[in-house]
Amino acid sequence: MLDNGTADSYHPGFQGAIPMAVKTTPVGFIGLGRMGKPMAVNLVRAGFDLVVHDAREEAARALTAAGARPAASPREAATDCEIVCVCVVDDRQVEDVVAGPRGILEGARPETIVAIHSTISPQTALRLAGLAASKGVRVVDAPISGGEAGARQKSLCYMVGGDGAAVARCREVFAASAAEVFHLGALGSGAAAKMIVQVATCIDMLAAHEAELLAAEWGLDFAAMQKVLRASSGQSFVAEHWLDRFKLAGDPMEIRRRRTEVFQKSLGPALALAKELGLSLPGASLAERLLPRIMGVEEK
Repeated sequence: MLDNGTADSYHPGFQGAIPMAVKTTPVGFIGLGRMGKPMAVNLVRAGFDLVVHDAREEAARALTAAGARPAASPREAATDCEIVCVCVVDDRQVEDVVAGPRGILEGARPETIVAIHSTISPQTALRLAGLAASKGVRVVDAPISGGEAGARQKSLCYMVGGDGAAVARCREVFAASAAEVFHLGALGSGAAAKMIVQVATCIDMLAAHEAELLAAEWGLDFAAMQKVLRASSGQSFVAEHWLDRFKLAGDPMEIRRRRTEVFQKSLGPALALAKELGLSLPGASLAERLLPRIMGVEEK
């Protein structure tokens, strides 16, 4: 299944195609899950000639009904596109979509750019770039931060690694969903930056969880406590949005479990890289182990 989190997320108010000036760059988008679908919707709304693919046919229906063209495989999605965006779950799925049978590299023309939005290791980005180079295809690693809400609100942060000219060609595409686009250096830099963001985010989740526990035990209203944290040295995006983005009280348990799995998987590449570099990340390791408890899917 090609999906980046919970399936079948919908963009608020998205009822179909909105007439706009069509962009001249044909774009492919592969992976229409929790993050991918609203990002693809933004590209349709921005007027791009968009080709979409997901292993689940139903995931593409809202996009194709709005004017995007469906593709039966990643290879087909890449055939006529100058830029192909990949937003699937992990390294394995990215490798399959890019270099596997019926993958992007089987259909892409020379000078096509593959922009990888998934959370992957820098080594995966470099390995795929080597395979792509033999076909004249370029790769940029462009992971994102901001969550599903950020995708819907077009406020994502893009962390990009790759050749400057290739990144420049992608900026208009990224801008459809971005508040900030940071070009951080050579290929692999975006993936490394995303690992650092995930380490900080998950440790902040542990902090927000423990702050919530203490507030509840003392009888403090955590919503009021969030205002204190925002105005003090305890301020963090996670603490500020703990109850409206990260741990929504009304979410079904299955949604919480899936969200927990996404966060745990996102820490995996960072912990693996730290091990390769001979670094110890005890805070990140603790957060990974405690995430089910933090997210309320496991008893204390």
